[in-house]
Amino acid sequence: MLTPTETRFHTIETPVTLRSGATLPSVTNAYEIYGELNEDRSNAILVFHALTGSHHAAGFTASVPGAYRWNEECQRGWWDSFIGPGRAFDTERFAVIAINVLGGCYGTTGPSSINPETGRRYGSSFPRVSLCDMVDIQMQVLDELGIEKLHAVTGGSVGGYMCLSLATRYPDRVDRVIPIASGIEVTSLQHLHNFEQITAIVNDEHFNGGDYYDGPSPDKGLALARMIQHKTFVSLKGMEYRARQEVVPTVELPEHVHIEYAVESYMWYQGQKFIDRFDANTFLRIIDAWETFDLLGPTDAIDEVELLRSCKDQRFLVFTVDSDVCFYPEEQDKMVNLLAFAGVNAEHVHISSDKGHDSFLLDAPLYTPYLREFLSRP
Repeated sequence: MLTPTETRFHTIETPVTLRSGATLPSVTNAYEIYGELNEDRSNAILVFHALTGSHHAAGFTASVPGAYRWNEECQRGWWDSFIGPGRAFDTERFAVIAINVLGGCYGTTGPSSINPETGRRYGSSFPRVSLCDMVDIQMQVLDELGIEKLHAVTGGSVGGYMCLSLATRYPDRVDRVIPIASGIEVTSLQHLHNFEQITAIVNDEHFNGGDYYDGPSPDKGLALARMIQHKTFVSLKGMEYRARQEVVPTVELPEHVHIEYAVESYMWYQGQKFIDRFDANTFLRIIDAWETFDLLGPTDAIDEVELLRSCKDQRFLVFTVDSDVCFYPEEQDKMVNLLAFAGVNAEHVHISSDKGHDSFLLDAPLYTPYLREFLSRP
């Protein structure tokens, strides 16, 4: 039986200026904590969620005030098999913290939130945000909790980028860094896949420039974007297996669209179920933050090696998934090589899985021994 968890909220009441120069009048952050902070607040682990995740990483949360389209699929924590007593992130030893990113749709201020200055949802007026903005906002939550230094920070996929951002810009505030199935830069293939997803949403007849909250949502575009995205998350072998398990025998299809194969039915189902739990504007803001990620951007470093030297007192554990076609293994190879050139203590673990990029969500037994040992070291 899943443990009930409580969503907490932290609000920054003063205006928040983003790296773009835009200002938000206030920011509310939704977060959850699993386990207890010790007396000196030294046992905290921060988890950055991936693109379409949330602050609800473990246990059961029936609903979240202010969340947009929270449904049954959201109620079980997305990393529940990793977080808990005796698990990889052992809540009998550590306090694990997960925060919904800035721009999100699960309780943290984002495009679907009410703008206190207008009384209406932000919609198109919500500014562009960067991954650095997301990290900076979460650091303010840690400040409020009295956490001066994290025992560890971790995240998969886009969350791995945020690990690197925190490690390089707040080097004195984290001891161990665990990027999973991630990279150090945005690849050309990722730019192409992301551009396809953006185009799918903005070309939806109901997108209305992002101001669709008073009318029909751009569900067709969002579903198509999810299908484009999902094919990079699952290996072909895994997709073929799942298709045999999740065939939808009767679905309502647009004119001229015919489903004849199991993989088509599976992918259509993935797109349709996604629109019930996510916001198109949030999707676009986080994709844009991914697209514009530049580790050197907010720094004076001349290259990545110089920047990573600021992490010389940290320890890295980098995970690769051999079947990943979203962040290919060579992306982690590059990260580990740069860390080595910078003199940073970095270990590299290769996970063999047929689940593709999604392995970091599904294959807890493959990761747990490495995580448990790494986190337990003095």
